[in-house]
Amino acid sequence: MTSRLTEQTKGVYIISATPFDGTGAFDTESTDSLMDFYISKQVTGMTILGMMGEAVKMSSDEAERVMLHMIGRVDGRVPVIVGISDPGLSNMERLAKSSMDAGACGVMIAPISGLRTDEAIHNYFDQVFAALGPDIPVCYQDYPLTTNVFTSVSCFNKMVRDFDQLVMFKHEDCPGLVKLSRIRKTAEDDKTLRRVSILAGNGGLYLPQEMARGADGAMTGFAYPEMLVTVVNLYGEGKTDQAQDLFDAYLPVIRYEQQPGFGLAVRKEVLRRRGAIANASTRAPGPKLSALDHDELSGLLARLEIKLKEIA
Repeated sequence: MTSRLTEQTKGVYIISATPFDGTGAFDTESTDSLMDFYISKQVTGMTILGMMGEAVKMSSDEAERVMLHMIGRVDGRVPVIVGISDPGLSNMERLAKSSMDAGACGVMIAPISGLRTDEAIHNYFDQVFAALGPDIPVCYQDYPLTTNVFTSVSCFNKMVRDFDQLVMFKHEDCPGLVKLSRIRKTAEDDKTLRRVSILAGNGGLYLPQEMARGADGAMTGFAYPEMLVTVVNLYGEGKTDQAQDLFDAYLPVIRYEQQPGFGLAVRKEVLRRRGAIANASTRAPGPKLSALDHDELSGLLARLEIKLKEIA
């Protein structure tokens, strides 16, 4: 039986891209190679159908087919979290339950757009958790850049108290390092408040600072997952300077990949160049790299190789 997501979850849960062919159809062969690629880089787990996975461009039926194929290919080698965010509660409930039946370890949910107060956020998740039931572990995706929902620390802590199935916080607010520190401090000061797992997103852009402030790892889709894994492991071993040096070598590529509205095309192209997928296409409507973009990326990747040799 697949292990469930818990408050003690640590490590790197790579956010998977969804491979498409040149016509926009789901590419099963590239998906198989991508799943194997991620696992070969020693990731702790995988998150599928996230925002980077272009789930919003799929019908409910297609999202379920993609989920079943990806979980089937992973075949229990690492735990899999499934993003189930959807404006329709029935769609969310259906995908959550079919994902858990297929072997997922938990689900990830972002609040729907339009929630303006702590009360509205809490009430929304009260309905969500009632629909899902108490046995499905949930990661809360805090990504206001996309959702336009700003979750206060007090609101999140109230949900931790009220909903036992809420076991993880995906940290993607920006600026959000103070929020991370406050979540950790309130759980440390108040022994009646559960300490939940916190995994860092935002392409890994602030990973060293997030690890220093108490994150348990990363949940993001950077196209060099081995860097994320090594940095998280080095922080766990107390080798913070070594971790920072490695991170610094990759930082120009992380920054380039993290461009809002464009970074997914960069990420997929890097994955293509690394042999993980056959086609870098995003599903229409989506960004595409120009010839100049390709040249810039080639320069960044060449410099990365030089930097890695220097610190080896």
